[in-house]
Amino acid sequence: MNDRGVSALAAAFDRRAAGAGVTWSAPPAPPPGEVERLGRPTPQRTEVLQALVGCEEFVSAQLLHAGLLATGSRVGLSTVYRTLTALAAAGRADVVRDANGERLFRYRPDDDHRHYLICRQCGISVPVESGPVETWADQIARTSGFADVQHTVQLAGTCTDCVAVPADT
Repeated sequence: MNDRGVSALAAAFDRRAAGAGVTWSAPPAPPPGEVERLGRPTPQRTEVLQALVGCEEFVSAQLLHAGLLATGSRVGLSTVYRTLTALAAAGRADVVRDANGERLFRYRPDDDHRHYLICRQCGISVPVESGPVETWADQIARTSGFADVQHTVQLAGTCTDCVAVPADT
């Protein structure tokens, strides 16, 4: 994520703080039972999950860790990585890669697999209708004889806000 992406994410955190009373110092509580999906529930895992639930956009482990540190958390970066990886493996976090190949995470509130259109400039993400992709993947699985077929589809472009801003700013 570039500097504009980090700035956009910081602005989103600020908007949430100014909005419904949700702040980094008091992120939303994770849904009941979510931490238990990751194994032994720990306060550190709960903090990471709360921070991710509070993010509206995809976020890197480093940026999530920085947000936690800013609130006085003592959760280590390795715990953030392990927790995010466990959430993805449990189907509770969507994962995409940015232009540099870094994994970005977004909390998935239910078991539905989602696809997103992501802005290459600011990192904003928009869920997209993925019925045709899911149908195609199911058909490939049936006709190939493969079992437990998984797929990754990532769409990237430039959002309307970023198109309006010259690239060198």
